[in-house]
Amino acid sequence: MIDTSQITSADFMAPSPDPGIALYMRNKRPAGMDGFRPERTLLYVHGATYPASTAFDLQLDGFSWMDYIAARGYDVWLLDLRGYGKSVRPPEMDGPADAGSPIVRGDIAVRDIGTAVDFILQKRGLSKLCLLGWSWGTTTTATYTARNAQKVQRLVLYAPSWIRHTPALTDTGEGRLGVYRVVTREQAHSRWYHGVPAHKQDALIPSGWFDAWADATWATDEWGARQSPPLLRAPNGVRQDGAEFHGAGIAYYDPENITVPTMLVVAEWDADTPPYMAQALFPLLVNAPDKRMVTLAEGTHTICMERNRLKLFAAVQAFFDE
Repeated sequence: MIDTSQITSADFMAPSPDPGIALYMRNKRPAGMDGFRPERTLLYVHGATYPASTAFDLQLDGFSWMDYIAARGYDVWLLDLRGYGKSVRPPEMDGPADAGSPIVRGDIAVRDIGTAVDFILQKRGLSKLCLLGWSWGTTTTATYTARNAQKVQRLVLYAPSWIRHTPALTDTGEGRLGVYRVVTREQAHSRWYHGVPAHKQDALIPSGWFDAWADATWATDEWGARQSPPLLRAPNGVRQDGAEFHGAGIAYYDPENITVPTMLVVAEWDADTPPYMAQALFPLLVNAPDKRMVTLAEGTHTICMERNRLKLFAAVQAFFDE
């Protein structure tokens, strides 16, 4: 158990260079910490559909992954990209989904990561920090790292996305993509269990954990919370990118340009970013001075909020602690 009373928490809205956009960031660190180092400063970036603030810092059994890292002497940050969670939603999201083209594509997400990184580095007086991305967040953090290696100490790609040989679970086949998509709790629940053996499903998520995450996540969308059933809006830029790049056999970034120590970690039942993606990406990291790949047993894309989450936490922590 982690004593979260010894962890300091603060929320920020980092201004974007783009007019009207501000990015929600949360920071946790040990109470009394007044010295900061690149190897002990970490920014977490979320995936395609759900914000960082309701997963990375969701207290399950008394503590979150963010708490786990902070309690080990780290200055830990999370970022909600524009259009997600507690960050400002672009005005296009206030209208009908079919009123425009997909927004918040990868180039915009990478720009938001840059804003967050610079915010932290300026605040802490550092030149580098560590990055941790989940799912689509592995594409965006890897792209940022490939372009800005001088600002990145270490990189962890949890559930790394790479060139796809199987259909994406987010591909509903509805044709033209709109500005955003809407997701129900029931859809999220069904997708979570996709690919899990039937005899293992009952033990996958401890009682109450899914509802705790869903309650927190769907509450971040005020418009969606008023709908029946409640809905969550998510920008469609990631799906447009997926169709044009990884889904079409084209790499979004060049792994050869990643020149920092890098870890890939994936769970065996991950149906969103199956292990074959990490296996294909790993040998392409030819210029990473240190690299490793870890496959975790009995977990899905969302192992960070499952019974075996501590296996993920420990593996990632060992890499950062070196």
